[in-house]
Amino acid sequence: MELAAVARARVLGALRRPLSPRRVLGSGRRCRSDMGDPAALPPGGYRLWQERAARDPAAFWAEVARGTLRWDSPFHTACQPGPAAARWFLGGRLNVSVNCLDQHVERSPNRVALIWERDEPGTAVHVTYRELLDLTCRLANTLKKYGIQKGDKVAIYMSVSPLSVAAMLACARIGAIHTVVFAGFSAESLAGRIMDSGCKAVITYNQGVRGGRIVELKTTVDEAVKNCPSIKHVFVAQRTDNKVQMGDSDIPLEEEMAKAASVCTPESMDSEDMLFMLYTSGSTGKPKGIVHTQAGYLLYAAVTHKHVFDYQQGDVFGCVADIGWITGHSYVVYGPLCNGATSVLFESTPVYPDPGRYWEVVQRLKINQFYGAPTAIRLLLNYGEEWVKKYDRSSLKTLGSVGEPINSEAWHWFYWVVGEGRCTLVDTWWQTGYYFTGDGAYRTKKGYYQITGRMDDVINISGHRLGTAEIEDAMADHPEVPETAVIGYPHKIKGEGAFAFIVLKEQTAHIERVKEELKTIVASKIAKYAVPDHILVVKRLPKTRSGKIMRRLLRKVVTEQSSNMGDVTTLDDPSVVKEILDAYQKYKEKSSS
Repeated sequence: MELAAVARARVLGALRRPLSPRRVLGSGRRCRSDMGDPAALPPGGYRLWQERAARDPAAFWAEVARGTLRWDSPFHTACQPGPAAARWFLGGRLNVSVNCLDQHVERSPNRVALIWERDEPGTAVHVTYRELLDLTCRLANTLKKYGIQKGDKVAIYMSVSPLSVAAMLACARIGAIHTVVFAGFSAESLAGRIMDSGCKAVITYNQGVRGGRIVELKTTVDEAVKNCPSIKHVFVAQRTDNKVQMGDSDIPLEEEMAKAASVCTPESMDSEDMLFMLYTSGSTGKPKGIVHTQAGYLLYAAVTHKHVFDYQQGDVFGCVADIGWITGHSYVVYGPLCNGATSVLFESTPVYPDPGRYWEVVQRLKINQFYGAPTAIRLLLNYGEEWVKKYDRSSLKTLGSVGEPINSEAWHWFYWVVGEGRCTLVDTWWQTGYYFTGDGAYRTKKGYYQITGRMDDVINISGHRLGTAEIEDAMADHPEVPETAVIGYPHKIKGEGAFAFIVLKEQTAHIERVKEELKTIVASKIAKYAVPDHILVVKRLPKTRSGKIMRRLLRKVVTEQSSNMGDVTTLDDPSVVKEILDAYQKYKEKSSS
C-alpha cells in the first residue's frame, strides 16, 4: 500500500476508534519551517507597521498581501471603498486551501498541522500537512462526485475533528461555500440555516462525543432535513462505532473517500468570491448569514494570528473554540493553517474528566499560546488554584481571551495563576462590516479599550451571541403564553444569562409545568445554552402607548436598580412598574428560601 494510502487509513481510523495514549499520527515532532517569513515585522517593528498602515492603508495591505498569500493571478487594486462595504484585492485570484495546505506540503510535508485533542483524555491524534491535504482532496472529490460544484452551499454539522477541518477546506478547494453550524444547535435551528442559505448537502457524523456523553448528530440532521427540500445528499462520517439509520440520500463518507482520488485540482477563486457563510443572532429574532470572502478574510486571519499571539514557527497554538463559531474558523483553521502552524483541535470540555483538563493538555502538548473564553475561565476559577498548579505550564507564552467581555477577577486569575504573571494576555474583539456595533467600552488615555458589554437587545451567553427576540419567538409558540420579554442579566459564570418575563392566559393553572415546557421549547428550537435561567410570571409587561415593550425597565428590575428607573412617562400605565417589582421580589424570596 502506498504511503499516502497508509496515512489516510490511519487518519480515518483514528476518527472513530479509541486510541492508546501513545498512538499518534505523523512524527509527533514539531518541524520548523525552511521557508522565509513573509509576514515578519519590518525593521522598526510594530510601531512602524502601525504608522504605515495609518498613513496609507491600501498600500500597506497590498504589500502584506503580496508577501503573505500565494496568488494565482495578482490583484490590480488593493482596496475599493463602497457605500456598504469595501472590496479588497480586485482582480486577484487564489485558492484558500492551497494557501492553507499545498504551499506547506511542498516545503515541509511532515510538519504537524493539527493535534486533535479528542474527548477521551490522553488520546491526541497528530495529523501532518501531507495527511490533511490527502483528506481534503479525497473529501473534495467525493463532494464533486455527488454534484457539489463551485457556488453550491454545503452545511457542516460536526464536532471538532480533523475531518471537520478537511470538510471546510474541501469546500474551499472546489469553490463551494460552507456554512458550519455549531453541533449543539437544535434540528429547527439547523433547518433554518439550511433553508436560508439554500444548502445542497450536509456533512455530519453519526454521533458526536463531548464530556463523556454521546451527541446524536445524525438524528438531529434527519429531523432537520425533513423540512429542507434543497438538500440532495447527507454525507455521514463515523465518529463512533455505533450504527445509525441510513436513508436513500445518505452517503457513507469514509467509504466514498477511500475510493476517491488523492489529487484534486483547486478552483481559482476571485478575491471577492464567497468563502463561507456564518450565522449570527440579531435583534430581529431571525439569525443572519454573514458572508466572508476569500482573500481579505484569509489575509486578516493569518496576519492577526501571527502578530496578535506572537506565533513563531514551531509553536503549538491552542485555541479551544469550536469550529462552529467565527473564532474557530479564524484561529483554529484558516489563520493558523495559512501560517503553516500546528493548531490544536479541542473536542472536550474544560471540566472533563476534571477541572484540570485544560492545564493537563497544556502540559502534555506543550502548548505555547492558549486562547479561550472568559466563561470557561470564570468556571475554572471557582475550582481553585490547585487544579492549575498541578500541571506544568512553562511552555505558555501568550494567553488569549475571546467572545465576550472578561471581568477583572477572571483577568487577574488568568494572568497571575494560569500565566504566572509572565505571559502576555491579549483580549481580542472584532465585528463584521461597518455599523454601530452596540458594544459599550471604556477608552484609556493611551488608546486601550475595555469592552463592557452589549447595549442593544443581543445577549452574550458563554460567548454565544443570541438575539433576545430569537428566544422570545421560540417561547411564543407555547399556546398558554401570549406575551414574553427576554433580557440579559449579569451571570457569575456565563457572563450573561437570559431572564424571561412571561404573561400567561388567565385560565392557566399549572405554572411550573408551563415553565418547564418553555425551557424544553427553547432547547429544541435553538439550543440548550439559550434556555433562560429564570422565568418570572407577570400580569402584564411595561409597554409604551404604541405597544413597544420597554425592556430597559425590566433590566433595571433584575439588576436591582429600581431606584433609578428613568423616564416612565411614555408608558401606557406607569403603575405596571410596581406590579413587576412586587412580582420580582416575591420570586427572589421564594428562590432563596
